[in-house]
Amino acid sequence: SPRSFQPNGASEKALQCEIEELKRKDLALDQEIAQLLSEGYSLEELDKHISLLHEYNEIKDAGQMLLGKLAVIRGVTTKQLYPEYDLELSD
Repeated sequence: SPRSFQPNGASEKALQCEIEELKRKDLALDQEIAQLLSEGYSLEELDKHISLLHEYNEIKDAGQMLLGKLAVIRGVTTKQLYPEYDLELSD
């Protein structure tokens, strides 16, 4: 029956809490964007910055994957490879 697909009270409450949290995050992001715009940044500049951050993260993920594979081949941890490649653990 269609009623069996409706969430129970606890699930519905959890969803409402999640919706409210997303609304708060949306408002906070809107305020941050407004602040950056008031500081002279343009939307195009912000979009470019976000695009570059995505590209950086993709490259970093690929590097982490390669380090992981190399660590498996050598039988060491990725942490042990960091000094060999002059990487900081925060990298």
